[in-house]
Amino acid sequence: MADKTQGSAQGPGAGKAYWQVNLRIILISLVIWALCSFGFGIVLRPMLSGIAVGGTDLGFWFAQQGSILVFLALIFFYAWRMNNLDREFGVDEE
Repeated sequence: MADKTQGSAQGPGAGKAYWQVNLRIILISLVIWALCSFGFGIVLRPMLSGIAVGGTDLGFWFAQQGSILVFLALIFFYAWRMNNLDREFGVDEE
């Protein structure tokens, strides 16, 4: 069988570098999601109560809708960023 050649990131440390970048993206995404869902929706809710969004305060909005929207945005960001990373390391599906 013919091996699929990797792009510009060949070498013994390429796999380790790929996973380090991948884990950094995951960690940043989880921190953003935790801040929006747990931080803004629960911990910082009393401080956000004076800001009105959609007929309710901002903390309640984050707890009910905002964290879900941020999660969906993070899914699309992660897919886009991982496609770029896969192309960079030559492990894309094409």
